[in-house]
This record gives sequence, C-alpha cells and structure tokens, in this order.
Amino acid sequence: MNYTAASPAPADPFPVCVLGLGLIGGSLLRDLQGAGRPAFGWNRSQATVDAAASDGFDVSADLVATLRRAAAQDALIVLGVPVPALPSLLEEVAVHAPDCGLTDVVSVKAEVLELVRAHGLAGRYVGGHPMAGTADSGWDATTTGLFDDAVWVVTHDNAPDNAGEDDGWVTTWRRVVETATATGAAVVPARTTNHDNAVARVSHLPHVLAEALAVTADRGGALALSLAATSFRDGTRVAGTAPPLVQAMCENNRDALVTALDEAVELLSAARASLGDPDGDLSQLTGDGYDARLRYEARAGRTREAPSNRPFIRVRPGDPGWIEQLHYAESLGAQIGIL
Repeated sequence: MNYTAASPAPADPFPVCVLGLGLIGGSLLRDLQGAGRPAFGWNRSQATVDAAASDGFDVSADLVATLRRAAAQDALIVLGVPVPALPSLLEEVAVHAPDCGLTDVVSVKAEVLELVRAHGLAGRYVGGHPMAGTADSGWDATTTGLFDDAVWVVTHDNAPDNAGEDDGWVTTWRRVVETATATGAAVVPARTTNHDNAVARVSHLPHVLAEALAVTADRGGALALSLAATSFRDGTRVAGTAPPLVQAMCENNRDALVTALDEAVELLSAARASLGDPDGDLSQLTGDGYDARLRYEARAGRTREAPSNRPFIRVRPGDPGWIEQLHYAESLGAQIGIL
C-alpha cells in the first residue's frame, strides 16, 4: 500500500539557508519558495547568484553575511556543494553559524559526517541525500518538482544518547524531515554506512557501468552509434553527467563501490565464460536479472509516475525507543512520517 501523506507543516515555518545553488541545492530553493517556506541561498559564483536573483530568489555571493543571517534567524543550513568544497565551507559555518541546525544533500554520508565531526558541528548535524537528479548541472538545470516522490535519505547515526524532544539534534532531525517532505519527497531513514553501501550499488555503480558502456559503443564507430536506440540511451544516460561530479561521487565512496564493482565484474565474467563456451548459456544471468528487476518494480513502482509500495511508519521524534523505530524502518526500506 502506498502512503503519500507528508509530515505536518510547522506552525511557524523555520528559514532554510541553502549553500550551493547547483542542480540539487537550486532545485531545493525553488521547491521551498514554491511551497511558501522562507528560504534563502548562497553561491560562490556571482553569475549563478545573478541568474537566481533574476528568477526572483533571495540569494547572495557573500558567504559570511549569509551565515550570519542564518545564525540570526536560527535557519536550517543545507550544504549543497561537492565533498571537496566542504572543508572550507564547514570552517566558515563553525565560525559564523555554529549553533544552526545543519544538513546536506551530498551523495555519500560517512565522509561528510567525518568532516562535520572534525569541525565540531556534529551535535546539530543530520545527514541527508535526495535520490534525484539529472545528467545536467548548474542553476540553469534547476527545476521545481525534481524531488516529487523521490526518496530522501535522512540519517540518525549521531543521535545523542537518550535524546529527548527538546534536544537540539532532535529539533534538527525533525526540521530535515519537514524540509524533505515539503518538496514532495519520501523520507527513508538510514545509518551512514548502510546508506553508502546501498548507493554504491544503485547509484555509483550505474555511473561506472554507464561510462564503460558508452566507451564500448563508441569504439564500434559511426555505425554502432547510428544503430543505438533506447536500451543504449537509457543505459548510458548518466554518462552525460559532468565528469568531475561523477569522479568525486565515486572516489568518495571507494570501499563500498569496489565491493559492488567486484560483484558486477564476477557476474560479467561468468557471462563472458558462458558466451565463450559453445555449450554455455546466459539463462542464469538473464533469469536472475529479470527477477531482480521485478522485485525493484514491486517496491518502487514500474514507472516513476506509479505509486510505490514501500511500507510507511510514523515516528514521534524524542519519544522513548524512537531511534529503534528508525532502525526497524531502515531494515524495511520504509518511508517515515513524523507525528
């Protein structure tokens, strides 16, 4: 059964400060403003700021002023920059807005949590990762509705012991969930290591395979490219992503990606051996792959427009045992809402 009810909107919507206005951060700013939520942003590129401002958004290229505003307004700060840019950004947050709730939209979680801890900000940090995007990047690629029905992972590894409803970390966690649901996303809880292992298989490995497939086809010359149709187009879509973004994404999740890649290579090697043997066949791989795809469709829906069949669990942040509820929801891949 599919549940789409969002968590209740806060009585006094808190401001959200988005640092980095690329595809994800910029689309988040668009959705929040469209939902009537107070939101403002920063980007280091003046050209990006000018473009966003001309579209009617409250943005600045002055990081210090933006962070001081976030501190004065007790805003939730969203880190929307690639991992290599995080250390310098976190240094400024630690100086100018150390008491603000903090989250991110980065595709890996363990390394971000490590960086946040190194800057003394873990007490108000909750990791986030919207499983949405396109092959395009930058402000021009941003759009409203990017996160509709997409999964938005929210972490809980660094919850303080016996965190009650009034704890600052719990407040941040609640705000992160409310921000995600305001965009139409489905929140799924996960711990950082489990998240990174999962996205290595369903996000980062597909990028590596898409690059390899694109190169292999290109080596077939003009005729191969002329004959390429939907299976090739769909299989290589993410190969159109800017190379530095793919490189950073994959290299920041090396261990988990190597494990997933080893499994894929083993499957491909077995397929190679079957094809090289006149008496061999591909029935094992084609049958297992078909069944695996059906299990995915049964969980996520056959198309993006179709309703998902994820379980749905409501939690009350700060109640006794609520972290154990999140662990249970994680084990089911369940969507959560908050009471």
